[in-house]
Amino acid sequence: MYFYVYILICKNGKHYTGCTSNLKERLNRHFNGYVESTKNLRPLKLHCYFTFTDKLTAFQFEKYLKSGSGRAFANKHFGFNKSS
Repeated sequence: MYFYVYILICKNGKHYTGCTSNLKERLNRHFNGYVESTKNLRPLKLHCYFTFTDKLTAFQFEKYLKSGSGRAFANKHFGFNKSS
């Protein structure tokens, strides 16, 4: 089984980070407005995703990307601006 950490670009230019074991189904839920935190930020675009074989590692990476240093990492390496 695989676990995925994904980053979406929202219509307002900000990014959303999430984690799932079923990337295709989760993205469909985001794109169709069934996820509360992104339903008003559509259209959404998948920017990138990372695949893990270990659930804990995937959730730790998601948590890191949502931290201050993780946001700085994403800004530097994924080209997001400082306000994202």
